[in-house]
Amino acid sequence: QVQLVESGGGLVQAGGSLKLSCAASGFTFGNYWMYWVRQAPGKGRDYVSGIKSDRGYYSDSVRGMFTISRDNAKNTLTLEMNALRPADTAQYFCAAARVRINISSFKKEDFDSYGEGTRVTVSS
Repeated sequence: QVQLVESGGGLVQAGGSLKLSCAASGFTFGNYWMYWVRQAPGKGRDYVSGIKSDRGYYSDSVRGMFTISRDNAKNTLTLEMNALRPADTAQYFCAAARVRINISSFKKEDFDSYGEGTRVTVSS
């Protein structure tokens, strides 16, 4: 059974840091593109970051502040978030795809697997 389980969300003050983790199971983790996607209250899904092998890709809004990484031996995806702003408040989802996603136009159905998310709240 394919499963993605996020953890690490919480409440943090602006300027603070959080580290999100995603535990993957039920598929060959190393063969997949892995992504972080977020959805703020009342808004659509936004691409945050993606990774294949050891190269990370980022949206303009988080580049330089967030770092994505993966451990294929442990089937784990991580997102380190620094210099958090209230605008980063959202539900953060881990997602897997066998092919690279069009980050400018995607739907939840484009991914092969999608987690339930972890909530990040940044207070001002």
